[in-house]
Amino acid sequence: MSRIGYKTVVLPKGVEVSTDGNKVTVKGSKGSLTREFVSEIKMTVKDNEVNFEPVVNYNNKVRALHGTMRANLNNMVEGVTDGFKKTLKLVGVGYRAALKGKTLTLSVGYSNPVDMTVPEDITVEVPDNTTIHISGISKQHVGDFAASVRAVRSPEPYKGKGIRYENEHIIRKEGKTGK
Repeated sequence: MSRIGYKTVVLPKGVEVSTDGNKVTVKGSKGSLTREFVSEIKMTVKDNEVNFEPVVNYNNKVRALHGTMRANLNNMVEGVTDGFKKTLKLVGVGYRAALKGKTLTLSVGYSNPVDMTVPEDITVEVPDNTTIHISGISKQHVGDFAASVRAVRSPEPYKGKGIRYENEHIIRKEGKTGK
């Protein structure tokens, strides 16, 4: 059994948590996040600590939601204090990225470049042609946008070409052994 739901979430200085029914709002130095939580888990804020307790009987659904709610709130607190960042690398001859305003342009071996619109709550930086930094306060939005950029040209297993996360290891396959 997981015990993540019973751990307390410690609120750093400058972070406020407020509830309005099932909606929870976390405000910090980088911004504010709002998320709707379920009513089967009771959240109590006391002395810069947040605790979660199940209200109804502890069945499988409530057990799963217990740890998930705690993890989601912890990610919200971490996002409004530090933020989240993902780095993508473009590997391949002629593969490059460019940023023009809120449009990310990827040239990754297709006949035309792929243009992607950057969402409002996400910040994208392209320090060089083969590196993309995606950052924001919502872990879910940063991860979703990074996954959609990676899906434009996933790394292939023979030469390793494609868009990959910075520390991602691609398992390489051996090609044909022409005898």
